[in-house]
Amino acid sequence: MASKAIRRRPTDKEREKHMETSMPESVTEPLLGSSAHGNKSEGYEPIQDFWDGKSRECLHWVHIVSTFITQSARKIVNAISEFGSFLARYFGCSCAPQSSQNAQTMLINLSPLQEERLKFLRQRLNLPFDCSAVKHQDALKELWGLAYPNRELPPLKSDLWKEMGWQNSDPATDFRAGGFMSLENLIYFARNYPDSFHRLLHKADGERAEWEYPFAVAGVNISYMLVQMLDLQSENKSSKASVCFVQLLEDDEMAFDNLFCLAFQMLDVQWLARRASYMEFNEVLKSTLGQLELELTVGGVSSVQNLPSFRMLKR
Repeated sequence: MASKAIRRRPTDKEREKHMETSMPESVTEPLLGSSAHGNKSEGYEPIQDFWDGKSRECLHWVHIVSTFITQSARKIVNAISEFGSFLARYFGCSCAPQSSQNAQTMLINLSPLQEERLKFLRQRLNLPFDCSAVKHQDALKELWGLAYPNRELPPLKSDLWKEMGWQNSDPATDFRAGGFMSLENLIYFARNYPDSFHRLLHKADGERAEWEYPFAVAGVNISYMLVQMLDLQSENKSSKASVCFVQLLEDDEMAFDNLFCLAFQMLDVQWLARRASYMEFNEVLKSTLGQLELELTVGGVSSVQNLPSFRMLKR
C-alpha cells in the first residue's frame, strides 16, 4: 500500500473534468462537486465487536453469492426466453412483438392503486428543493436530528453541514436534479434503517479510503440515478426494470424509498470490495445500479424485501 507521502490528490480541475465526462446531460453540475469529506463524525461510536473481520468477510461473501444467484437466474430466464422464441418461430409466429406488447399491457392495465401511487411518486420527484419553504427547512433540520441526535442543530448555513457530506455550507445548493425527494429518501433511510444509515454516514464498516465519498451528496445522486433507471419521468415505459418496479407499488407504497436504502447499502459494499476512492464514485454507482436492476428483473420478486441483497440492510 502506497504511503500518503507519495499519493497525489487530483486537482480541482481534474475532479471537475472527471465528473463532467460521466454526468447525465440534465445535470449541469458535477455529481459530487469538488469537496471530499472522509473524516468520521464524532457523534457516533460504532460497535466494534459486531463488525469484526469475520463479519465484514461474511458480508462480502453474501454480496458475491447474491450476485452469482441473480446472474444465474438471469441466464436461466434468457435461456427459457430463447427456447420460447425458437418454438414461436417453429410454429410460424413471432415472439418478440408479443413480448413487447405484453410489457405495454402490464403498464396499461395498472390497478387503480398502482396508478395512484405512481402518480404520487411522479409528483414527488418533480418537486425541487426550495430553501425558502418552511416544510423543506424543517425536513433538513429533521435529517440533522436523525443523523446527530445528541448534537445541537446548526444554522441552515453552516460549515457543520459538511460533516454530513454536503459539499457546501448551504445544503440547499447540493440538491440539484435530486430535488426534495432525495431529502425525503435520506430521512426515510434514517427512520427505517437507522443502523445501516449511521454506519454508512460515519463510514464505520471496513477499511475506508483516504478520500471517501461524501455521504449526503452521494444520497442525492443515488436518488436521481434510480429515477433514471426506472424511467419514472417517462410516460412510455419499456425497460424491464420499470415494468417490474411498477408492480411493486401494489403492495408497497414506499417501494422507491426502500430501493433507495438498498441501493445505498449495496453501493457501500461494492465500494469496500473494490477498495474504491472518490474519483471512482460514478463507476461504483453505475455498477451498483446494474446489480440492483438484475435483482429486480430476474422474476418472482413481489417486494423489495424479497431481493437477495436486502438482507444487508440493518434496522
